[in-house]
Order: sequence, then C-alpha cells, then structure tokens
Amino acid sequence: MNTKTPEAQPIAKKRLDYKAPNFTITDIDLDFDLAPEITTVTARSRVVQKNQQASDLILDGEDLKLISINIDEQPWHDYQITKTGLIIHNVPTEFTLTIVNEIKPINNTALEGLYVSGEALCTQCEAEGFRHITYYLDRPDVLARFSTRITANKQRYPYLLSNGNRIAQGELADGHHWVQWQDPFPKPAYLFALVAGDFDILKDQFITQSKRKVDLEIYVDKGNLDRSHWAMTSLKNAMRWDETRFGLEYDLDIFMIVAVDFFNMGAMENKGLNIFNSKYVLAKPQTATDDDYLGIEGVIGHEYFHNWTGNRVTCRDWFQLSLKEGLTVFRDQEFSADMGSRAVKRIEDVKLLRTVQFAEDASPMSHPIRPEQVIEMNNFYTVTVYEKGAEVIRMMHTLLGEDKFQAGMKLYFKRHDGSAATCDDFVAAMQDASGIDLTQFKLWYSQSGTPELTVTDNYDEKNQQYTLTVEQYTPATQDQNQKQALHIPLDIELYQHDGKVITLQYQGQPIHHVLNLTQSTQQFIFDNVTEKPIISLLRDFSAPVKLTYDYQDNDLIFLMQQATNAFSRYDAAQMLLAKYVRLNVKNYQENQKLALPDSVLDAFRAVLLSENTDPFLIAQILTLPSENELANLFTVVDPIAIHEVRLFLLTQFANELYDELLAVYHHNNTSQYQIKHNDIAKRSLKNCCLTLLAYADDNSRANTLVSQQYHQANNMTDCLAALNVAVKAELDCRTELLVNFDDKWHQDGLVMDKWLALNATSPDKNVLATVKKLLTHRSFTLSNPNRIRALIGAFVNNNPVAFHAKDGSGYQFLVEILTELNQKNPQVAARLIDPLIRLKRYDEKRQQQMRKALEDLLKIENLSKDLFEKISKALEA
Repeated sequence: MNTKTPEAQPIAKKRLDYKAPNFTITDIDLDFDLAPEITTVTARSRVVQKNQQASDLILDGEDLKLISINIDEQPWHDYQITKTGLIIHNVPTEFTLTIVNEIKPINNTALEGLYVSGEALCTQCEAEGFRHITYYLDRPDVLARFSTRITANKQRYPYLLSNGNRIAQGELADGHHWVQWQDPFPKPAYLFALVAGDFDILKDQFITQSKRKVDLEIYVDKGNLDRSHWAMTSLKNAMRWDETRFGLEYDLDIFMIVAVDFFNMGAMENKGLNIFNSKYVLAKPQTATDDDYLGIEGVIGHEYFHNWTGNRVTCRDWFQLSLKEGLTVFRDQEFSADMGSRAVKRIEDVKLLRTVQFAEDASPMSHPIRPEQVIEMNNFYTVTVYEKGAEVIRMMHTLLGEDKFQAGMKLYFKRHDGSAATCDDFVAAMQDASGIDLTQFKLWYSQSGTPELTVTDNYDEKNQQYTLTVEQYTPATQDQNQKQALHIPLDIELYQHDGKVITLQYQGQPIHHVLNLTQSTQQFIFDNVTEKPIISLLRDFSAPVKLTYDYQDNDLIFLMQQATNAFSRYDAAQMLLAKYVRLNVKNYQENQKLALPDSVLDAFRAVLLSENTDPFLIAQILTLPSENELANLFTVVDPIAIHEVRLFLLTQFANELYDELLAVYHHNNTSQYQIKHNDIAKRSLKNCCLTLLAYADDNSRANTLVSQQYHQANNMTDCLAALNVAVKAELDCRTELLVNFDDKWHQDGLVMDKWLALNATSPDKNVLATVKKLLTHRSFTLSNPNRIRALIGAFVNNNPVAFHAKDGSGYQFLVEILTELNQKNPQVAARLIDPLIRLKRYDEKRQQQMRKALEDLLKIENLSKDLFEKISKALEA
C-alpha cells in the first residue's frame, strides 16, 4: 500500500497539551482596501506578553503575501516566514504591531477567510479562517476588541459591513467609499466578519426588555427581498424567546444577517453580523417547503442564541467546541419546540441521532463530545459535538429541572462573561448552582460510543411488587477500548392494562419517574403494583442510548395508542416495525416469504384514524423509517435486503390501508398556504398518505393523484411532495414532472437543489449514470457547496443501494469527485467521504472495494489534512 511517509503525515493536536498563549492581543484595528483580485489588509494590534520567558511572537498565517512589519511605528526585520505563519523575534513585552499583507479572494475556492460569493465578498473564519486574512494569534482564547475600516469601490460594493456598531463612513474622490465599524465586546478572531456587496435590505426594529431599540437588517441578493420576511419573523421570535426563557437580552445597537450563496456551513454567528447560507434565509411559499421554513426558524434561532452561548462566553480551545455548540443546539431545539410541536420536534431530533450520530459513534471517526485529539478541526464539526452534545445538555436539564438549570446558566454567565471557558467550567456552574453532584455525569464529555441498555423485569403477584433490572454497556470504539458506567437518566411510566397510569412508589415513598442509572447493573423496585404492568421506557428519549427490552406486539400496540408521552407512542411504532424489518430481512436473505401480521397493520390503521391525535404526530408514526435508519438495526448492513423489505412494508401499508389513506388524504387538504402549526400538520399527514398510496399494487389512481397535486399545487411543499412520490415510487408521470420542474426552476439554485437531490436518490437502476450526467447540468456547479451536497451528497448518503452497488461503481465515482475537490474545497470533500469510511459495517466484498477506494484516495498528491485524517483512521480500522 502506497502511504505517506511518517515525516509527511500531519501531526495530531491533543486536548491535554493545551497551553495558554505566550502573548495576547487586547485590541486590533483592521483596515481593508477591498478588491476581489487583490485585497490589502493592514492590521494594527496591541500585543501584551503573558509568559515572561517568551521573546518570539508566533503568529498564524496561510496564503498571505507579507508587505511590511512595524513595531511601535518602526520597521522590524527580525522575523521568519514559515509554512504555517510568521515568527517575529525579540519583541518587547508590550507593543503595537502593524502588519500589512495582501490576499487574493478570487482564488479562494476553499471558502475560508475572505472569498468571493457571487458578486459579493464575504468571510468565514471559524474555525481557523482568520489566518487566511492576516497574520494573527488565531486561537479562541485570545480575545480582542476589533475595529474595522473597509474601503472599496462604491458602485461595485455599496454596502460594507463588519462586526459591532457602524460609527463612521465617508466618500473618497476616486469613486471609493469607506465605513468604520467598532465592536465593543472582546472576541476571538473566529468571530470576525466582513461582507461587501450590493444587496436588497429588509429592515425592522426590536425593542428589548430593557426598552433598548435594536435595528434589524437582513441583506439578500437583488430580487430576493420577498423571500426574507420569514427570516425576520424568526429573528424577532428568537430575540423575544431568549429574553423570556433565559433572561438574555441583545447587547448591540444593530443585528445584521447576510445571505450568501457560497458557504461551507449552514450559518455563522459572527458578533452582530451573522453570515448565512442562503438556504437558511430565503423562503416564500412558491419556492420553500414547510421543512425549509422550520429549518430557517431553527438556524436563525441557533445563530442568534450564540450571541451569549458562544460569543459573550466563548470556548478556550477547539476541543471545547461542544461548550458552545451542544448548548446552543439544545437552546434552538427548545425554541423550535416552543414555537411549534414539541413532540414532533423531539421525534425529528431523535431520528437524526439514531440515523447519523449512532452511525458516527460506530465509525472510525468515533469521538466524545469533547474530542481528545484532532488533526483537522473542521472534521469535528459533527453530529456528535452538536446533536449528542445537545443531548448531554438535555440530560443535565432533566436531572436538575428547569429552575436549577436556569440558576446554573446565570452562574455560568456571571463567572465567564467576556472570557473563554471550558466544558468543565459549564458543568461546575451547573453543579454549584444546583447542589447536585455531576462528577460521574461528566463522563459523557470524555467517553465516546453509544451506550446500550438491556432491561429485564419481574412481577411478584403475591407481594404486588414489580422489579426492573437495567444493565448498561458501552461497546469499545476505535478511539477508546475501555468504558465506564455513565450516569443515565431513564424516564419511565407504568400502565395497567386498562390504560391507567400506576403511581411509582417503594416502601411508602414516592419514586420520581426519571430513574438515575449510575451502575453497570441496577435494580429498581416498585410496590403496590396490582397487575403485571406495561412499561414505557426512555420516554422523550431521556438519554442517547440504544434500548433492548423484550416487548411483545400487544405491549407495543398498547403504547402506540395509550402512552401519555407522544414520543413514546412514536417510539413504540418504531420498535414494532423494527421487529418485522429484522425478521423479513432474514427471510429475504434466506429466500423465504415476507410477511406482516394483520395486527400490526390494524395498529397503524387505528393511529391513522385517530381523531384526538395531532396530524403531525400521526404523519411521523405513519412515515416508514428510511433505509439509513433501518441500517442501524444490523451489525452487517445488507443494503439490497433492507431496500426490498422496506418496499414490501410500503406495499403492504398501501394495499391494506388504501381506503383509509385516501379518505385522510382528501380530509387534510388546505386551500390556502399558511405557516401555522395546524396547517403544516395537515400538509404533513396529507403527503404522508400520498406517499403510501403510490405503492399500492394498482398505482394508476395514485399516478393521477400525484400528477394532479403537482400541477395544482399553490406551494412548494405540495409540489415537491408530489414530485418526490412520483420519483421514489417510479410512477409513470415522473419523467414529465421532472422535466416540467427543471424547465420552471432551473435558474433558482436553492429550488433546484431539491430537484438534484431527488434525481440522486431515485431507485432507478441507472441512477449513477443520471448523477454523472447532471454534473454538467445548467443548474450544477462543483464550486458551490449547496449544489455538491444536493447532488453528490444525496447520492452517497441517501441512496445506499446505488452507492453500495455490488460492482463498486458508487465508490469509484466518489473517489473521482473527492480527487477533484481535495484542493478545491477540502472541507466539503471531507464531509462527503463519511459513507465510505464506515466499511466495517458491510460484507467482505464491499469492505474490500471500499478499502481499495480509500487506498486510492490516500495516494492523491497533496492530500488535504481534512481527508487524510478520515482516510487514515478508516484504514487503521
């Protein structure tokens, strides 16, 4: 195998090697003379020595052309330029450093630092992008007050934006103009932002709880103003919610959002100037689905909430990333839950965990929410750090309760406002404010993998006593062999067979419904239980674990219909389906007949026809798990068997529930399009029914329904739902509808992303040929991360049958794409490779093909650190 020599391999950084900086920067004045071809940056910094033994100032810097260095206004020549930065020798203990350098934004295809997005210039500095702008101490524990002056051609760039408050502006004689910005709050360089361009602007105001007036401005590309109103509504809702729920008020005079088309991430929380992927700003009924609207609401909230949990208190080092991201994801989840359906929001979050995060835990890239070592920090912007990190915060909230949790938040801000903190600092504030010992709980921060709970029970009829035995076990992961017992909150409820909830008690004392599991094996005893109960386990998914309990079908059907917790009703349905997916996959592999009992179909029929259940919840229960969700049920994944069994289940549901599905479909029609919970719920259920109807043996009627809905739809939700059904169920109308959609929307990138993704996830046997052809489509470009994610990302992540084709063609296709993206945009390349590095989950032949693909990638000249880290870990496995 041709691999890099040890000398050439990137070196991992370790959390425990953290050292405070030898110098810090207290203030920085930036001056940008902007142009896409060459931008001149003058950085004037106040530098203070912190380590008396240090005489050399080591600054980070990449892809920069140094023009000059001055110290205290005098030229300084005692320096050395390195591959990763600049070493300035023999500096004073306190001084003013002025560095002038040039950068070329137009050549910046990696979209880190300052780059061109369409006709605009913008920045992305998290995690380590500021070093692509100027030489600096580019680390989160160096907090400085930033002042930024931007000069540019006024006709080309009429709007010049940066962090903080706009304090001055002026005109120049040569057609240029300038704007001065000042941010009064110290911040690390990763929160710096600059945008220059010509935009349409939506303006509004917000009056804070202390009666301060804040100007709100959303900047969008020309012609998109009518698609920015929902983002403004979401922003104002988020600002009010943060005041009401957390008592946190915005602190500047202005809050700005800019939507750009070329962006590696979803959005960025830069102080006062949030830069967003346009996907999470632009929406109107004709172009955006209900999911888009809810996504915008959540991401707008997330980035705004960072103002306190991330900006006012930032992270000491990048190993502490979950300090800001896990906490802020929890906050945005709670915001979305309060704005809409708490139950459905919880279900959607758990789906993501079970589908993507559990798979990450089982992959070569397994890591705790606070990683121990890293080669490329961009690789750790993961569902583990974000979503599992949020689950750890949620468990803490469960253990403390709302009042003590809020007391912990207040103490956290009191101690750390204006500074860089650690995960340990956060837990300490929670523990000190609540008086609850979180010592064992802290293991969640340092232990990787998905814990598995095995629950058994025993009912003593004579003594009317019910005993629950819970065992916890976390399998070894690639990064950690040894695991310890965790503190796991297990939320339960007991029922009599008539549906009555049983009061939890032992020896005359009440027992809380959240059990504290702290040992490898633990027993919980309940008295005065007059019959063997039906137990609801892990209510609201009280911990990110896998659960094994010998549920009988009747128990699960009971919980689907009777559980008081909405998530538990959904989860019971998932467990019931999972049982028959496992059984039928085995049947399929052994060439046996596939089967589904009438009792299961009747249970789902009862849910479908329930008049007292939120239609949104019904839709979640009736939506069959994706093939990726089902893959997590198996140690060795068989993509074809899973696909065929899921298709069988869809057909059974369609044939047996056809009349009911059709009736519910028509009953949930909405004539007007409104972004209201009840309307979203009805559309969700209606389109769920349409999906199932299309899989009936005789789908000619569904073909007509789908075609009618597509052509008559007055909103993108219904239009795309119909198109999705046509493609996935391979209805006769699909080709005509795909062509129609393309002709209508080919000039709108965000809308066409939906079309590209549908083509990429088609069950058509020639789908890979289609994807390759679409690489030259008029709406596609390999320079735009959104287009890449829509077409290639959808294919490799969400079309497992085609990507894992037996001939290895899917793997080879990804190798070709990653080879091209390696230098062009290594961040995007590294995010595409995840399905390929999980080779241990597949049969021997596929493993060999995936290993060969990874070995081919490892031979790429100038392989990026982003890809090297993931490939090397996968091959080590």
